[in-house]
Amino acid sequence: MKPTDFARHLTTFLTDYLAGQRNVSPHTIQAYRDVFVLFLRFCRDQRGLEPERLELVQIDPDLILAFLDYLSTERQAKVGTRNHRLSAIHAFFRYLQTEEPAALLQCQRILAIPSQRPMKTPVDYLSTAEVAAILHQPDLTTQAGRRDAVLLSLLYDTGARVQELIDLCVQDVRLDAPAQVKLTGKGRKQRIIPLMTNTVTLVRDYMMEHGLDRAERSSAPLFFNRHGGCLSRSGIRYILGKYVAEARRTQPFAIQRVSPHTLRHTKAMNLLQAGTPLVIIRDILGHVDLKSTEIYAKADLEMKRQALANASAQSPDLQSPSWQKNETLMEWLRSL
Repeated sequence: MKPTDFARHLTTFLTDYLAGQRNVSPHTIQAYRDVFVLFLRFCRDQRGLEPERLELVQIDPDLILAFLDYLSTERQAKVGTRNHRLSAIHAFFRYLQTEEPAALLQCQRILAIPSQRPMKTPVDYLSTAEVAAILHQPDLTTQAGRRDAVLLSLLYDTGARVQELIDLCVQDVRLDAPAQVKLTGKGRKQRIIPLMTNTVTLVRDYMMEHGLDRAERSSAPLFFNRHGGCLSRSGIRYILGKYVAEARRTQPFAIQRVSPHTLRHTKAMNLLQAGTPLVIIRDILGHVDLKSTEIYAKADLEMKRQALANASAQSPDLQSPSWQKNETLMEWLRSL
């Protein structure tokens, strides 16, 4: 079957434009791909439009708005998720403007669809005692426990996004003074984060135990699964959730849900409470706009009453041993 103009442009957008001209990360390409998989399923299941026969002229603002409503109502997507899906669609039609000048008006009408304003919710973060309770749960007498202690300590110590931790390679870590880690964030922007002494000890012993201190392992992932590949986002959520559940047995928690991003929020709040300027916190978190960091200044009620000194939980002291082309558009998207 001859590919439609939509299939042709979507293929070029995902494989040539994003990867080649924009040099975006594979994670971003996969996220965009997933949006269009959802969109094509919606067109097929809700509108009777077969993906292989879908033409650009059929994709108008009404269809996009119906898709966004479907996400909100049928899939219970939050405003942030809805806006992310829309931004991926906007990126495609922004690209299409220069590829199909005849479709310029259609593209501009779709680009005019606004994002929804999310409800302002308080930033959830943990107390110093709650963080300490989590970090001290891993059993340092077991290999898995030692790995988890390093992972959680590094996640909190650096304020990293979970994907940034997943992407860490051995060569991104410097343990000699000044100890630091290089994180690759959104848009492949890199930043250097200093490491605290206890975390350095954990990481050094972990690397020695797994032979990651050898030169030939420099490009290996710092944290890996049983097959030697990178850990998954769900895998890291599982590890954190396990120790949060154990910590709740002895330490009351003020918030119900604790995710890897909660540790990132917590690190930012600890830095703020310790008197760290917002511009420094912005650089540590890898925010492009200072406005993204200002939410922490607004969130901390305790700072309005008193200045806290050095409000940072420490990683645990380690007293343990040194150690054929696809036939359809949907199939192609799934294989990308």
